[in-house]
Amino acid sequence: MKSPVVKRSIVVAGHKTSVSLEEAFWNGMKEISGLRNMTLSELVGEIDNSRQQGNLSSAIRLFVLDYFKSRAMAAQPEKVPAQ
Repeated sequence: MKSPVVKRSIVVAGHKTSVSLEEAFWNGMKEISGLRNMTLSELVGEIDNSRQQGNLSSAIRLFVLDYFKSRAMAAQPEKVPAQ
């Protein structure tokens, strides 16, 4: 059975590293980097530089989750408080 986690090599800040992520996260990263007109390596470099703790794979997952969560929240109409 094929593993849902895909391991890929990527260059971050001039050094090669491997990152293991589910295909959905790789697809999310490709979408985000395309929208920002940057390479996947550049986006991963930004995530790597701004992470507070944890490993790179976890930081990427949290970044992608936050990105799409923020987009979903922005797309929702504002709720008017009940009076």
